[in-house]
Amino acid sequence: MSTHVNVTINGRQYRMACEEGQETRLLRLAETLESRVESLRGKFGEIGDQRLTVMASLTIADELVDAERRIRGLMEEIEALREVRLTAADRARATQTAVANALNAASDRIEKMTRELNRPAGQGVALG
Repeated sequence: MSTHVNVTINGRQYRMACEEGQETRLLRLAETLESRVESLRGKFGEIGDQRLTVMASLTIADELVDAERRIRGLMEEIEALREVRLTAADRARATQTAVANALNAASDRIEKMTRELNRPAGQGVALG
């Protein structure tokens, strides 16, 4: 169900429809556009209502395009960092496995040496 809100842009009232619950958002958007129009009026003076509104809209559109470009760049960076993290995790698992295997091999050698050293005298000791 839609509802209607009156907004003021460049000194003119407009009756706008929006989804229920979005009234405050619509009012804030209109206030943003109104503030841009006022800012441009301060810079350029009275150059025509329609021209001020178009310039303010283009300024906002330009900022939106820049923000979208930054978001895409950040998303690409996040994806690259995810790939680096996965690669690092794979390397860490491989290193952990190699260390565990080396420790197991060392443990086996120590146990073998211990058995050899604990043999009764006269049976000989084979180290290696």
